[in-house]
Amino acid sequence: MAGLKDATAIVGIGQTAFGKQLPESEKTLACRAILGALDDAGIAPSEVDAFASYTMEETDEVEVAKAVGAGDVTFFSKVGFGGGGSCATVAHLAAAVATGQASVGVAWRSRKRGSGPRPWKNTAVQLPTPAQWTRPYGLLRPADEIAMLARRYMHEYGATRDHLFNVALACRNRANQNPAAMMYERPLTRDMYMTARMISEPLCLFDNCLETDGALACVIVSAERARDCRQKPVYVHSVAQGLPSQHHGMVNYWNDDPLTGPAWTAARHLWKQADFGPEDVDVAQIYDAFTPLIPLSLEGYGFCGRGEGGAFTEGGALEIGGRLPLNTGGGGLSEAYVHGFNLINEGVKQLRGISTAQVPGAGTCLVTAGEGVPTSALLLRGA
Repeated sequence: MAGLKDATAIVGIGQTAFGKQLPESEKTLACRAILGALDDAGIAPSEVDAFASYTMEETDEVEVAKAVGAGDVTFFSKVGFGGGGSCATVAHLAAAVATGQASVGVAWRSRKRGSGPRPWKNTAVQLPTPAQWTRPYGLLRPADEIAMLARRYMHEYGATRDHLFNVALACRNRANQNPAAMMYERPLTRDMYMTARMISEPLCLFDNCLETDGALACVIVSAERARDCRQKPVYVHSVAQGLPSQHHGMVNYWNDDPLTGPAWTAARHLWKQADFGPEDVDVAQIYDAFTPLIPLSLEGYGFCGRGEGGAFTEGGALEIGGRLPLNTGGGGLSEAYVHGFNLINEGVKQLRGISTAQVPGAGTCLVTAGEGVPTSALLLRGA
C-alpha cells in the first residue's frame, strides 16, 4: 500500500444535473458525466484504458467504453455493497495505474433513483440469508435497519434528535450555497425538522437521503502525468476498504458490538498508510445516506472518542469554520444521492479551491463510503 501513497491523482471530474425525474437514460447520463470529466482533465476518450464502478451500476463498461470512444481497455472492476463501494472505485483504479495495469482510469456512477423503483420493492430478491434475520421482523428498508442502530446509539450514549438535526442542518446549509444541489434555496429549520413525518423512528424525513436521478465521474492518472493535465491535481494519498470479522450488514447482529461498523476496520488501514491523522484533516465528505451515519463515522475514523459522535456535532462543529466542515456540497442529504460519488467530486473541488462552500486553505480531505455495509475510504491531498 505504501506504493500507492500519492502515486496517482484525480485530474478530472464531471457530473450531470441532479433531479427527481431526468428524461435521459442511465447510460446517457453516465456518458455525459464521463465525457465531462475527461474534458475537465484535458484527456481524449481514446486514451481511457480502465474503468471502475459499482456492482449495482446498470450501465456496463462494454457499452460505456463504446459510447464514449475509449481505446483498448486493460483493467475494469466493479465494487459491491452499494454506497460502500464509492471510494473503492477510485482505490481500484489508483492501484491499477500505480502498478502499470492502466494509464487513464475512469470511475463513475449513474443512477435514476428519483424516477426509478425503490430496490426493496423487488420481492423476488427479498430474502438472501442475511435478510432472513431482518425482513420477516419488519426491517424492510435500509432506513429501518439504520433506525435500529440509531436507537441503540441514543440509548447507549445519550445522543438526541438535536444531534441528528445538527447533521441535517449542516448539509442543508451547504446545499443552500450550491446551485447544483437539489435542496438549493430550500432552507431547513429546527421546527421543520422536529415536526417532520417519521420514516422509521427515530429517523424523520430529513434524516434520510434524497432520491435522485443523476451521474458523476472522475479521472485518475499517475502523479507524473497529472502535472501536465488541465486541472490542478488532487493526489490519492491513502485508500482503504473495510469488512469486519463476522459482519452482518447494516444491523451487524453477529458482532460483539453492533455500533462498531466497517468504518473502524477501514480507518485502521487508512491511517496506517497515511502521513497525517484525523487531527490534520481540513475538510471531510462523510457518507450521509442517513444522519446517524455521521456520528458513527466520526468515531470510527478517529475524530472523537467512542460515544462522543453526537456531542461532536454541537456548537456548529460541522459548519464552515467549525471543528470539521462536512459535506460541503450538501451531501446525500441535500445535494444529491448517487451512492456517495458526489462526495468524491466535492472533495476534489475543495482541494482545487473551487467549492461553492470553500474551506479556506483546505489541503487535506477525508472521503468515506457507506457506513453499516462493507465500506471504503480515501484520503485526498492537494498539490
